[in-house]
Amino acid sequence: MTIRGLLEKNAAERPERNALVWCEDKVWCRRSWREHLARVRDIAEGYGTRFNLKPRVENAAIILGNSPVWLESYLAQSGAGVSVVPLDPKLHDAEVEYILADSEAVVVTTDVHHLKMMMGLAPRLPKLRGIVCVDGIINEGQSIGNAKVVGFEKLRISGGGAWYDANVAKEEDVASIIYTSGTTGKPKGAMLTHSNFYSDIDGAFRTFGADLGENDAFLTVLPLFHAFSFTANFLGPMYIGCEMQFVESLRTVGRDMQLLKPSVLCAVPLLCEKLYDKIQDGLKSSKVARALLAIGLRGPVMHMVLKKLGGRLRFMITGGAPCPIHVLDCFRKLHVNFVEGYGLTECAPIVSVTGSNCTRVGTIGKPCAGVEVRLANKNENGVGELQVKGPIVMKGYFHNEKATKEAFDGEWFATGDLASIDDDGLITIRGRKKALIVNREGKNIYPEEVENVVGKDPAVQDIVVVGYTQGGDPGEKVGAIVYPNEEWFKAQNGGVLPDWAAVEETTRKRAQEKSAELADYKRIRKVQVVREPLMRTSIGKVKRVVYKGALDEK
Repeated sequence: MTIRGLLEKNAAERPERNALVWCEDKVWCRRSWREHLARVRDIAEGYGTRFNLKPRVENAAIILGNSPVWLESYLAQSGAGVSVVPLDPKLHDAEVEYILADSEAVVVTTDVHHLKMMMGLAPRLPKLRGIVCVDGIINEGQSIGNAKVVGFEKLRISGGGAWYDANVAKEEDVASIIYTSGTTGKPKGAMLTHSNFYSDIDGAFRTFGADLGENDAFLTVLPLFHAFSFTANFLGPMYIGCEMQFVESLRTVGRDMQLLKPSVLCAVPLLCEKLYDKIQDGLKSSKVARALLAIGLRGPVMHMVLKKLGGRLRFMITGGAPCPIHVLDCFRKLHVNFVEGYGLTECAPIVSVTGSNCTRVGTIGKPCAGVEVRLANKNENGVGELQVKGPIVMKGYFHNEKATKEAFDGEWFATGDLASIDDDGLITIRGRKKALIVNREGKNIYPEEVENVVGKDPAVQDIVVVGYTQGGDPGEKVGAIVYPNEEWFKAQNGGVLPDWAAVEETTRKRAQEKSAELADYKRIRKVQVVREPLMRTSIGKVKRVVYKGALDEK
């Protein structure tokens, strides 16, 4: 099966059912599977005839936020065998230029917001011959460098489809080239085939055993350029044959949930925490809820809370980082199945998931159906590097044989993550191989373990634990960079934030005291308190590479 095959299957089996729901100019719109496929065919005709795209030879890029247009552009090109390079719209010009040059993209689909950037980059990208702009007023047909600018609706050739029909993607064709965040140097383009993606979504759903069907609906909040959202939010509904819903914006998630009534929400832990906070704020401000809880009537309160989330939410699927236990407990009390997953871009990306009935906190579940895992170079505690084999593993990095060889241990993909596997086959991530702190006694300290403990202190809003060196001393010591919780400090001080010196001293002291819950060698020896939030990726992971060496002393 290919991604194109999933679209065509749904158009044939449920042509008039809703495929997409989105908000445009404050009006909610819907599109059926039949209409969805028809538009994809028309748009593909424009890509093929206007730019003479060569399937399996040339690559095309997308720089857009979430929208039906993102899906149409992707499906029109990948369905014909063209490899698509999805980019984060928030990347800086130099990062975009590097990826477009490295991927040798010949067409870029973007919006008027990024057109100015492309006007600066296009003359330095000799292989680029087309820029498709999906909105705004443009000078149709103008050239920037070697690239002609075309409006998206002008690209659409009604009643077309000859090019799309003549060029059919195969399972082994590269569907996406997704560039990694570049934490270890220049970004690398992971080549993921149609088979990689289909095997991944098929294996994931078969593993967590969800009873999902065409009456369900996925709410799309996370950006589609990211592998997790792409597979879960885009391919998930296509695999099941159900509705895909777009939120109007990140600010309207709560309102949109009440309106659209989704049954599935894919989220990063940060979003789950924000929803949790809103639930808690609502309970505190509701006299009725407080009264019912006071007399032990939890059921009606849970019903009220679930109604605020649309009333139909059955599954929350999260990945990217561990989700706090109190958040997990909250949603499980609402009878919402909370599914945690683990993955990497290079594995399309889901490697393992917790079953819908798994209540073991802290685990990332079992490998998806069809996926094999092993632990390489295990230590005395049974912790080793998690390695993966199976149909989900990428073809390799685009034009980078050296990096591809380095990423594999024989036929096993080396994740770089340290893990243990218990007697029930459940995997627990213990840390990142390259983030591992090794002290002068040779003991291993996993930063995530320290972060999970210290991060529970209410004075701590955010934390990243790093190793640091002191002069010429061998080994590393445990350090932390902490962003304080200003709301907590205000609450302790009559609603007024204390002066910075007091905030800094208290935060430092509490972080070190909290770390005393751990073994002595894992305790924080040095704390830097910062005034600005920690830098995170688009899916909420702390950019560890930014803080590496920040506490070193000469």
